[in-house]
Formats: sequence, C-alpha cells, structure tokens
Amino acid sequence: MKLKGKVAIITGAGRGMGRAIAGGYAREGASLVLTAAREQKELDEAAEALNALGVLTDVSKEEDVEKVVQAALQRYGRIDILVNNAGRGMKYVSPGFMVEPTRFWEIDPKTWRMIIDTNVTGVFLMTRAVVPHMLKQGWGRVINVSMNYETMKRKGFSPYGPSKAALESMSIIWAQDLEGTGITVNRILPGGATETGMIPEGTPEKIRRNLLRPEIMVPPAVYLASNESDGVTGQRIVALEWNRQSE
Repeated sequence: MKLKGKVAIITGAGRGMGRAIAGGYAREGASLVLTAAREQKELDEAAEALNALGVLTDVSKEEDVEKVVQAALQRYGRIDILVNNAGRGMKYVSPGFMVEPTRFWEIDPKTWRMIIDTNVTGVFLMTRAVVPHMLKQGWGRVINVSMNYETMKRKGFSPYGPSKAALESMSIIWAQDLEGTGITVNRILPGGATETGMIPEGTPEKIRRNLLRPEIMVPPAVYLASNESDGVTGQRIVALEWNRQSE
C-alpha cells in the first residue's frame, strides 16, 4: 500500500492510460479524484469501480479546474498527487493521421487551439491550482504524461507534437521552480504508440497489434507518486524501458 493516505487527482481518467493509472493507485491505497471532459458514463463507471470521486472537467477552463480542486478538498481535505494525463490527440485533426499526414497549413485554427488549450494550458491551469495546497503540506507530486521525442518531430503531427514539446519544457522549468519545497515534477511516457482513445477507429490491424497496453504506465507512475521517489524531480521515465529493467 505505497500510496495509503495519499489523495490523487488524475485527469483524463475515464479510459486509457488515465484509467489504468487510477486502477494502480487504487490498489496501492490512494484516494482518487478522477476527471474526464466529455464521457460522463465512462467517468461514472470508473469512479464507481474504484470508489473514487468523478468530476466532469474541461481542464482548459479555469472554472472547471477550480471545481475539481474544491471537490477534492471538500471530500478528502488535501491533494498530494496530480497526474496530468488529459489530452487531445491527432484524431481531431484527421481520423487517418496514422497513415496519412496532415500538413500544418491544412489544419483548422479552431482544432489547433483546442489541442493546445487542453495539452498545454490545461496542464498549466491544473498544476497552478494544486501547487499552493501542496506547498502548505510541504509535499506533493506532479506527474505529466508525455510521449517519445521522435513522435514530437514526426511529419504531420502538428499540433500534438508541439504541445508535448511544450509540456517537456514546462515540466523541466517547474521542477526547478519547486526545488526544495518537497514537491516534485516529473514526466512519464509509454515508450511507443499505445492503445488509447486517441487511436481512431479504422486504424489498420497491422498497426493495432503493435500498440502498447495502457497498463504499462502503472509501475513507474506508482513509484513517482510514492515516498520512494523523494528527491526525484525533473526526470523523464519511459515506461517500456522501466518495465524491461524490472523483469
């Protein structure tokens, strides 16, 4: 029970990696607040299965962010861990993005803003809202879900790639800003394309069969959220490599 007594907010927890991490945290004894932006049914099912509090939240909206933070404080009285997993991917640009790249000048500006608002501004707003409470406690964990550097540079992956590049920079800077406070900021990524809601229906089977499972994220995510990782900050953990080293 590595997380017993800890309270974690996990964004984008209705499915995929967020749901997998939530399950791992629940098994380690954490109290959970789960968010999702659109699928109320999925969120309710996850919350019920994990005895968690589910709050429908658009992380790009300040009022929604404040709502989920206050809900966590009212239910549990503290916030120890934030997993910034909520994100919007390339399927909003084109459902065929896995096989046919979209050039950046062909992207609708509204789609560009939606992805950046969620993947960059949403992470800022969530982290900004929880850190003051962590500072009062003198302990906290911020875990940002990233992706491979190669994918950030992949042809046709605007604006998803640039949004994750921004996340990498933000995480490194914030870790330095919080140095000595007891709050750590780290990044975690699967290590390859993963079976999540970001993979559109109709993706060829030859691609699907090589996708990683979301559960690959659980062991390093538990480590980064626990007391075992005291003093570990500004780091980038690739879940695929982590699990291979643990075998």
